[in-house]
Order: sequence, then structure tokens, then C-alpha cells
Amino acid sequence: MSKGVISKEEDYSQWYNDLVIKADMAEYSPVRGCMIIKPYGYSIWEKMQAVLDKMFKETGHSNAYFPLLIPKSFFSKEASHVEGFAKECAVVTHYRLKNDGNGNIIVDEDAKLEEELIIRPTSETIIWNTYRGWIQSYRDLPILVNQWANVMRWEMRTRLFLRTSEFLWQEGHTAHATSDEAIAETEQMLGVYADFAENWMALPVVKGRKTPNERFAGALDTYCIEALMQDGKALQAGTSHFLGQNFAKAFDVKFTNRENVQDYVWATSWGVSTRLIGALIMAHSDDAGLVLPPKLAPIQVVIVPIYKHDEELENITAFVTALTKELKAKDISVKFDKRDTHRPGAKFAEYELKGVPLRVAIGSRDMQNGTVELARRDTKTKETVSQDGLALHIEALLDTIQENIYKKASDFRAENTTEVDTYDEFKRMLDEEPGFLSAHWDGTPETEQKIKDETKATIRCIPLDNKQEEGKCILTGKPSKQRVLFARAY
Repeated sequence: MSKGVISKEEDYSQWYNDLVIKADMAEYSPVRGCMIIKPYGYSIWEKMQAVLDKMFKETGHSNAYFPLLIPKSFFSKEASHVEGFAKECAVVTHYRLKNDGNGNIIVDEDAKLEEELIIRPTSETIIWNTYRGWIQSYRDLPILVNQWANVMRWEMRTRLFLRTSEFLWQEGHTAHATSDEAIAETEQMLGVYADFAENWMALPVVKGRKTPNERFAGALDTYCIEALMQDGKALQAGTSHFLGQNFAKAFDVKFTNRENVQDYVWATSWGVSTRLIGALIMAHSDDAGLVLPPKLAPIQVVIVPIYKHDEELENITAFVTALTKELKAKDISVKFDKRDTHRPGAKFAEYELKGVPLRVAIGSRDMQNGTVELARRDTKTKETVSQDGLALHIEALLDTIQENIYKKASDFRAENTTEVDTYDEFKRMLDEEPGFLSAHWDGTPETEQKIKDETKATIRCIPLDNKQEEGKCILTGKPSKQRVLFARAY
């Protein structure tokens, strides 16, 4: 054990929970199933938001905001949608509290709402009810809207960031004149998510399509990115849905097309959530604490002075002030930790736990020698380097760290992705060497469900880059033309 964190080999679930709490990212709230995101955890979400928001705007999207409360009747208009979310909905039934005369606050039984309101589990229904007033002609299309919001879905078993009753996310909702345009939008946003995961989170992902059993409620097709965590379980890191005309028909959203004929609008929705923070932790971290890719680390460089006298600190501070200015000009976030309440060793342990990518230590002897000590979080290696050109060296080293974290995760996925051809081998691998299992499936929901019931493994996706390959279903022996990706998952 280190810093109160259990080893991931001993108890992966507890290791994850220890890291989230000890690294000061989040804590459980008084409301069962909900979490408090602490400043350090929220700063990672803010960095994610900033990058994704820029990517969305570069692809033509604008932000809007829709109400938290949705009339219950809206959910009954799209049958598969309500069926998919009915068991997770939080319902508001009254609009007032009162004092019972004994000093207790109770619900006023006379203040019952005429129609119950649902705290949004997702916003398709209220947004498509709104779009009915925005769209009359093809000239009003496309509508490319994104919303940053919180949503509520009751969860029985929760885990910080990964699965909580309330969580933060973004949800894109677009409207199009043709099916082809909507499908292109769905695929484009999947590409945006994959780009973000791989180039910012340093997280390799598989792009694919969900099976009908695993599709979003109300969608004709669901695309996803799937990532592999260090315990061999998969995590769905983002989804993009082609909704067809289902919601347009449910809410009577029609438009006059270029041929002057009325038609229903074509729709998409897509989203990622704060579970990406959970993915970041589980994909890269170790027993010493978080390992954060530099591009998303709240603090990319921490500088720790080592000194005995105030005069020594003054000399170090003068150097650090100039270095910090250079680094900030390169858009590198820096913290100079000159607290006199903590010894250098305690600071080193704190920033290792918090996953700061690069630590700079500088003492009086370094000032005399014109050097500093650099310590990398990803490899735990140290080197002494010259102060000359230090900002450029740090900038290049952060890029190297980002690349190395991605390579490590990519190598891990490659080593833990296995082709299997029999059901016995499939079950053995799940128990002994979990990871992605590439196997043939006969295409039926019955077979998919039986495998899930017997092994707790699901079809994570049908990879988009799949090659056609004749084979036999691992369970039924029926013919199959391609492999799909199975795993146990979060």
C-alpha cells in the first residue's frame, strides 16, 4: 500500500475508489448515488469541456440550453425511448413544501402538479418538441445544437465518475433534411470523439456500431468508441446515434423540402460524460496515484524549491518567475509550490498522487550549477538538465510524455485483444485473461443475450474497420461473415 491506496492487483475496484478520493477529485454526497466533484476533478472536466467545445464549434455546432424538467407526457410519444428510460427516471410530483406545525418540513399534499415532471435523463423529447416551432422549410436546416448539462438516471450500484445517478455531460441534437446528411453527422461526431480520446486523453479506442440489443432507446443505429481499462474490462467512452425520423414523427416535426413536399426531419444525438474522467484514471494510473496525460492535466509542471534560508528561496524564486513566464507563453500550466508548511518529500508524494506529468526540483546547488532535476510521472525517471533552454526542453518532454502514455495504453490493448473460435476458449479467456475478445456471432439477439446471461460479456461493438471473414458463431456454430468485439464492461 502507498499513500493509503490499495494496489490494483489486490483490489482493482477499491484501488480506483482510493485514487479518486485520495487525489482529491470527488467524494460521495449526502444524496445516495450522487457525487461531489471537487476542484481538482472538476478542473479536468473543464479542460475536457474546453477542447470538445472547440471541436464542436469547428464542425459548425452552437451551444444552447433546454429545461431540466420535462413533462411526463413527452416521454410517452416515442415508445422505445420511454421503455429504455422509464426505470431510471426521477419524477417531480409536487411544487411546494410546508411546515407541519411541529417544526418539520413536509410535502404539501395540496400542491400536487397537474402533470408530473421528469428530471431529464436525456433531452431528445423536449428538444424535438421545441424544434417543431423552429423548422418549417429546408432553409431552416440543418440545426446543429449542443447542450452542456447535468442529467439524472437512478442507479442502484454507483461508482464515482463511472456510474452515478446525476452526472455531467454534453448532448448534441441535430436536425437534417436528408437521411444521408444525418448519417454523415453521426459518423462525423464519432470521429470527433475518437480524435479527442486518442489525441487528448491518450486513450486508444475502437470505433464501431452497437448491435440492435445495445442501441440507444429510440435510435435506428448507434455508433460508439470502446476503450479497454487496465483490469481487462471495456468502457464505452462515447456514443453517436442516428435517430432516423422517429422523434420527428413523435413530435410532428415536418418541413417543406426542395421539391415543395412535406417530409419529416432526420435526427441525430451524441454525447460524452464525466465518465471520461473515470476512463482517464483506469486506463493510465498506477499504485502510486494518477497518471494524467499532459494535455488534460490541470497542472502540467510543478516546481518545488529546496532551500534552507530565505535568501536561497529568493534566488530560486527569481529564476522560477522567469521560467514560469516562458512556460505560460507556451500555454503550459505551472505551479510553483513554495509552501513552508510541507517538506519537499511530502510535496513530491502529493504531486505524484495527483498525476502531475512533470516535476521540477531546484535547490541552491542547482542554482550554482545552472541545472534542475526533472522527474517524469509516466516513467518515474529523473534527469538533471541545464537551465539553458529549459522551457523548450520541458515543452518537448511534455509531448514525449503524452505520446508515451498513449503508446503504453495502445500496447496494453494490443496484448489484451484476442481472437477466439470456440465457446470454451471464450469463457476461459474471460476468466483467466480478460480483455477484448474478437469472435464470430450469428447475428441473432437471442444468441447475444444467451452469451451475456452465461458469461456477463456483451458485444461491445461491430468494429467499423472489420474485415469480412467466414467463420462460425462461437455459441451456435451457425455461419458468420465477420468477428465482433466482446468484453465484460463497466
